[in-house]
Amino acid sequence: MSNYVYLGLAIMTEVVATSFLAKSDGFTKLVPTGIALVGYAISFYLLALTLRVVPTGVAYAIWSGVGIVLVSAVAYFWQGQKLDAPALIGMAMIVCGVLVINLFSKTAGH
Repeated sequence: MSNYVYLGLAIMTEVVATSFLAKSDGFTKLVPTGIALVGYAISFYLLALTLRVVPTGVAYAIWSGVGIVLVSAVAYFWQGQKLDAPALIGMAMIVCGVLVINLFSKTAGH
């Protein structure tokens, strides 16, 4: 499997884990807590597989950038969190940064 597929799956499981962490009410609700912990374990395992080939800084930039945007989208649609214009502009800048790394950086490991 491609290292970027591992990274994509790591990001998706981290987004699920973070979304359920928000629903765990400080680890007082068993099911959301369990989903969060299992999601983080899977996510870190997949990230570790990614780091066999993809440079750590590049993988983490992609992980955090895409994760921020996806977690914010999930929070908006699932948890009713509102996003103002500066938040949306900031996220657009993060997406641009991830695109620059992937399209133009020689360290991206393509």
